[in-house]
Amino acid sequence: MFLRQRVVITGMGAVTPIGIGLEKYWKNLKNGKCGVGLITRFDASGLPCRIGAEVKDFAAEDFMPKKLVRETESFMHFGLASVRMALEHSGLGLEKEDPFRVGIVLGTAFGGVPAITEAQDKISRTGAVRMSPHFIPRMLGNIAATHAAIIYGFKGPALTVSTACASGGDAAGLAAMLLGQDEADVIFAVGAESLFCEVVIGGLYAARAASVRNDEPEKASRPFDLKRDGLVLGEGAGTVVMETLKHAVKRDAPVQAEVLGYANLGEGYHTTAPAPGGCGEIRCMRMALEKAQVAPEEIDYINAHGTSTLLGDRVETMSIKSVFGAHAGKIPVSSCKGATGHLIGAGGITELIACVKAIQEGIVPPTINYEEPDPECDLDYVPNQARKVSIKTAMSNSFGFGGQNACLVVRQFSS
Repeated sequence: MFLRQRVVITGMGAVTPIGIGLEKYWKNLKNGKCGVGLITRFDASGLPCRIGAEVKDFAAEDFMPKKLVRETESFMHFGLASVRMALEHSGLGLEKEDPFRVGIVLGTAFGGVPAITEAQDKISRTGAVRMSPHFIPRMLGNIAATHAAIIYGFKGPALTVSTACASGGDAAGLAAMLLGQDEADVIFAVGAESLFCEVVIGGLYAARAASVRNDEPEKASRPFDLKRDGLVLGEGAGTVVMETLKHAVKRDAPVQAEVLGYANLGEGYHTTAPAPGGCGEIRCMRMALEKAQVAPEEIDYINAHGTSTLLGDRVETMSIKSVFGAHAGKIPVSSCKGATGHLIGAGGITELIACVKAIQEGIVPPTINYEEPDPECDLDYVPNQARKVSIKTAMSNSFGFGGQNACLVVRQFSS
């Protein structure tokens, strides 16, 4: 058994390149809106890759004190905003809770890398090493969770997960494990990332991972399409409030979905490429199904990792076909990343939210920019338009650099 106690999701919040807030994010996702454009956060004109999916029209001051905004990084702003949204959505009254039974698990792959590059650039330009007292807290990935704990009084489990692009999925899975083992009553699972700086964009290009479709930014992220040429970096955050079922029932909480299973494993193969044949991804999906006690035929929707990289999309397709056999071609499989770009550590949570909303509304969000099929990617990717489908059980995949694989299975709640 995966969990000794049943675990449910009771609140959700999202900050994304296609919308701020749960409903706006979901509406734009299912309507096929694209959040990719030319980078405006810094002057990218000298870089081979000049496109990204930035969060727009976001005012951090709407969610936290101005002093805290000045002392913290963008990924923290997004994360704290999503925590507040999810808290409000859950209806949780923290003043009624034992603070030692409320925790937070946050996933971020890079933390405050832009703060580091900004500080180094300043030193290089001026020759003076005059550091802000807030520099170290701004660069540390775990301080985003710390600020949430300070603001809301969480005193239970507090963990920060950094497993590359699987960070958000692992944050949700670890939160479910802690709850299932009765280590807490409530845990906020958060994914947060903001990486727009020359070093990261240049590094992704050097790793041959980034799209250079600069003349058509809105068409650049095209998961599973034959003419895909790499991922498009995005930014944002997502939070899901997770509770033990007994705690949620006790407070008459609005249950959004149930978490049935989670698996994580490493491939031990390569720093950036997935293992040939998809052995790690296959094993991870099978483990998640086994822990969820769900047969492959019971999965009604897969939210794919689907980053728009040549090798990654092919290996994920191969892996899904291996796990689900003849049923694979009958499952709607879509990737949010055509719309949002790759949110790195935030993606696992925002995509889990997409699974929950798909279950609730019976709508599969589309894989946008899917125009020309790749013969090696031959599943039903729900191209370009959302589709009405009866969905009871969904799977969310998050696969990261270093062979980090995470998989979650969620189901429509039934008492």
